[in-house]
Amino acid sequence: MQPEDSRNTVSGAAPQASNLIVRLAVRFGAGAGLACAAWLLFLHWSGNNPFSPKQLMGLLVVPFVAAGSQWFLRYKLKPGQPGVGRTLAVGGLTVVVAALLAAASVWGLAHVVGEPALAQNRRELLEITRVQQNLRPKEKRNAQFEKQEMAQVAAVSIGDLAIQTFKLTLTLGLFLAVPSGIFLRK
Repeated sequence: MQPEDSRNTVSGAAPQASNLIVRLAVRFGAGAGLACAAWLLFLHWSGNNPFSPKQLMGLLVVPFVAAGSQWFLRYKLKPGQPGVGRTLAVGGLTVVVAALLAAASVWGLAHVVGEPALAQNRRELLEITRVQQNLRPKEKRNAQFEKQEMAQVAAVSIGDLAIQTFKLTLTLGLFLAVPSGIFLRK
């Protein structure tokens, strides 16, 4: 009778842990994504360009929320250990959910504020690019490359902004989620 009971406990624990991973990732990721959206709205309402590099400050919350979800998974599975796979899964899923919501909020806000705000963003990006080009040593400057760079900046679209936000959020989030997942496995 004991072997059947132990099999039921083991097989019942795996789906329970995977459900917990998904629930935690969605909750923590949605919270981080909403924090990123709130930061964008704050930047917009305070008269700042919400698509500027200032957006990065809101995205910095994502890696810490991912580590928090990993820690909370560890707490929920005590006295057992979550293992490296589960901690990396909850951290990675948290980052993906947050990145999707952050990118969607950039896309949505860009559609709401319209073309005048995007034109302002392009002007600011062009100015930043010019300054960076002027800082390059003369022997490393290439006129054709600089023209291409300026053309790319001038052609930035709403989709480009959303994709850039998604990639940046994913990179920043995984930068801390992977090491913390390894550290919090026990």
